Amino acid sequence: MAHLRSRRRLALAVPVVLSLTASLGFIPGVATAAAPQSAPAVTAADGPNLAYVVNTKTDRRTIESVKKAIAKAGGTVVTTYAKIGVIVVHSANPEFGPKIRTTRGVQSAGATRTTPLTAAGTTDEGAADYLSAAEAAKVKAAATPESEPLEADQWDLRAIGADKAAKINPGSKKVTVAVIDTGVDDTHPDLAPNFSAKQSANCVGGVADTSEGAWRPYTAEDYHGTHVAGEIAAARNGIGVAGVAPGVKVSGIKVSDPDNGLFYPESVVCAFVFAADHGVEITNNSYYVDPWLYNCMNDPDQKAIVDAVNRAQQYATKKGTLHLASAGNSNHDLDSDAIVDDTSPDDSTPVSRTIDPHECFDVPTQLPGIVTVSATGVQNLKSYYSTYGKGVIDIAAPGGDRLYQIPDTPSKNGRILSTMPNNQYGFLQGTSMASPHAAGVAALLKSEHPWASPAQLQALLKAQADNPGCPDSYDQDGNGTQDANCEGGKRVNGFYGFGIVNALKAVK
Repeated sequence: MAHLRSRRRLALAVPVVLSLTASLGFIPGVATAAAPQSAPAVTAADGPNLAYVVNTKTDRRTIESVKKAIAKAGGTVVTTYAKIGVIVVHSANPEFGPKIRTTRGVQSAGATRTTPLTAAGTTDEGAADYLSAAEAAKVKAAATPESEPLEADQWDLRAIGADKAAKINPGSKKVTVAVIDTGVDDTHPDLAPNFSAKQSANCVGGVADTSEGAWRPYTAEDYHGTHVAGEIAAARNGIGVAGVAPGVKVSGIKVSDPDNGLFYPESVVCAFVFAADHGVEITNNSYYVDPWLYNCMNDPDQKAIVDAVNRAQQYATKKGTLHLASAGNSNHDLDSDAIVDDTSPDDSTPVSRTIDPHECFDVPTQLPGIVTVSATGVQNLKSYYSTYGKGVIDIAAPGGDRLYQIPDTPSKNGRILSTMPNNQYGFLQGTSMASPHAAGVAALLKSEHPWASPAQLQALLKAQADNPGCPDSYDQDGNGTQDANCEGGKRVNGFYGFGIVNALKAVK
């Protein structure tokens, strides 16, 4: 679970988008070119067996030439995404990365992890709090005839008008939100009615497995994706909770490694391409791509990760898919001059480093065109953990706040109640929970405006949002020191972007 949105996520200001796009090698002439390799094939390897992404031009001749060079350099092709020029490779040759980067047609290449492959990252904040039978009975006693049995504890739905919106338009069955995450338990009675198996898969390792149930979580502890799915589209069926868009479809694309729970680049590349090729309208991304919290463009491995994932998400965007991602839970200012990252790489031994968030990117959060979402509590204030930043945050949504924003609900729990594996329910908080609320509103907008492009949907999301403006003070713990500094005005600012999403406005 290391990389669920207990990780943070960055949004891109326009200047950053431009510089990032330019640096990714999409402009002709940017790719590194060298003489064709004539070295004999590598027959022995004495290094760790690592995974790599090799990014090339998309023409067939170049891809085939690069594949031959990969074999000569001691690599084995796992899969090829020819449409975006990304090749996933395994190699135990310690010189594979430097060698393949000198190959004609290779635009970037690098290792996707810092520890060896074994046989065979999210953004929630804190451990899950399961709803007990006694607590559930208390909540059900407060239910109204027109609400779901546990809806009295869902302050988040009322905060954005989702309870009222459902009576007008609960969303279209023609709209699917794919949860790229730890897997979704589609057998949960609140998820089964809206689950789309044909748009679900296990993408771990970079190759999509669509066999029955492959998308489900490994264990009950891999609950993150199931919780996220319920926030988006739990059915109004008189059983438990309700989602923001209870009439839309939800699918699960599992990308978490079975051994360490990390979200490696090749798995995320697979997920974006799979979503695009299977007609998914919206993806929710409550994680950051491992093993780097921030990927710096002056490092060849990290640059290759940014390049590969960006190619995949842009491919999906061009096919009509809108992506939303969580901002992260580090309370970082993503528009600051410097951030200390002492958590990367998270698959081996972290090393403290100071990075510039305008040059080192949270992926997929900071990639061009992705909607970055910060978290709020019941008082419509930024949650104490939520990352922020002027020109980075696009919109805000309920993510919960267990410390400073406590709702007047039966459980008095400031976090978000949603579905959990094995027919259970539980509370979580984090920007991991904010992003699916925004994805649910985006699904309602797509239901109202079926022909809207991803760019138009993003504009609609921002237009219907309610912006409370920067607070006069943000001293949450009352110690006399501001816990975060909000910059900007009533229209757009660093805490809320263009504002907090509004489901009721979305369906009107």
